[in-house]
Amino acid sequence: MSFLLRAAVPFASALAVAGCAGPAIDSHFTRVQQEVHQRQLGADVRWLTTSQARREAQAELDEMLNEPIDADDAVRIALACSPALQALLFEGAAEAADNLQAARLPNPVFAFERMVRSDGGARELELTRSLSLSVLDLLLWPARAEQAEQRQESARLRLSAAVVRTAIEARMAWVQAVAAQEAFMYAQQVRMAGDARADLARRMVAAGNYSRLQQAREDAFAAEAAVQLARARQAAWAGRERLVRVLGLHEGEASRLHLPERLPDLPDKPQNEGEVSRAALGQRLDVRLAENELALLAREQGLTRVTGVVNGLELGVSQRRETGQGDQRGGALSFPLPVFDVGDASRARAQALYMAALNRTSQVAVNARSQVREHHNAYRTAYDVARRYRDEIVPQRQRIAQENLLRYNGMQISVFELLADAREQVATVVQALDAQRDFWLADAALQASLIGQPIPGPALVRDAEPARPAAGH
Repeated sequence: MSFLLRAAVPFASALAVAGCAGPAIDSHFTRVQQEVHQRQLGADVRWLTTSQARREAQAELDEMLNEPIDADDAVRIALACSPALQALLFEGAAEAADNLQAARLPNPVFAFERMVRSDGGARELELTRSLSLSVLDLLLWPARAEQAEQRQESARLRLSAAVVRTAIEARMAWVQAVAAQEAFMYAQQVRMAGDARADLARRMVAAGNYSRLQQAREDAFAAEAAVQLARARQAAWAGRERLVRVLGLHEGEASRLHLPERLPDLPDKPQNEGEVSRAALGQRLDVRLAENELALLAREQGLTRVTGVVNGLELGVSQRRETGQGDQRGGALSFPLPVFDVGDASRARAQALYMAALNRTSQVAVNARSQVREHHNAYRTAYDVARRYRDEIVPQRQRIAQENLLRYNGMQISVFELLADAREQVATVVQALDAQRDFWLADAALQASLIGQPIPGPALVRDAEPARPAAGH
């Protein structure tokens, strides 16, 4: 046996690569965490691997639910407490473990054979011990280790992209939920005003100061306001439940969820297109992932050139001992002969896959620039529209309402004209609320596009959209 131990010494460096997987997986997550942190999402991702970490996350969640949560709070909850995200992180750990396994050499094979031979009552014992290792795997191990690390980098980028998408979805769900709640609160005011106007119309008809046609219009406005209130209530409830799902809140936690009454104000100025375009390709995860996959295929193509011809080469040592005879020692070498399969099909496949990846990487870069331009244009349009409603249209409607009230008090216009103007003002306020919501959705979509996880902008996002209160006739 001492001979076999001495023979195994040359393999010691190869066996040393079989280190502990736990620290390597932790390092993998740390790099994902750093990647996500650079995106400035408003919170860092947390991987809850211990009971203590879960208790701390639960305590922080309970603390945040004591107050209305803002958009950053929603992202923080999603990146720390969402079971769906935690499942993604554990799946990422499993993929990291697979990549670590792929980087290791196959274990040496030890074989033991015991033969007993009887000859005229005499028994002879033959013992054979052998140790073998794949020489080709040993020679190609450095290249395969680099290949495995490149796969690990692709896994990190994919996991980072999934985390970023979760954060963006949480922010957009928060925007939609708050906007739907704000629209519902305004719909309640419109319903109360509609009921009051319908009651006034009935009393004026009884006094002979209002026509049946005008009363019918006010009754229709009140009825439509009631319908729109029901729709707004459902939209607010649906938006809230969607946010609950994205954050991963349980029933008791969902009942404690409070949202602010309105969306944040518009920023003083929008993001500059030049700065956005310059930062686009350097930040996008999908571009980096495509480039990394291309480099990985290039490495695989190099290995295919070698393994396509010689796909197995094993070297072994053995020791044989027979009764009454000295020990026999020797070695063995085995490899397949490339007679029927010379590796041309494998090499052609590798070349085709590489060229496909090369063209796909080029298309990803084209898409990246186009998507950033598209989302920035939608962002600027949403900003300009929302600002115009805030600074011009709504104030003008308010001035018109004030002037009409003064004219009504001066008996220059009738109550009919005053009520007609109020109906137009309702429509303007609803459109202003929609414009503010669309801006914050466009802002989130632009950030997602810059990071490399493009999602539909406000023109396409209609989940749990707040209903529009009736604008009258």
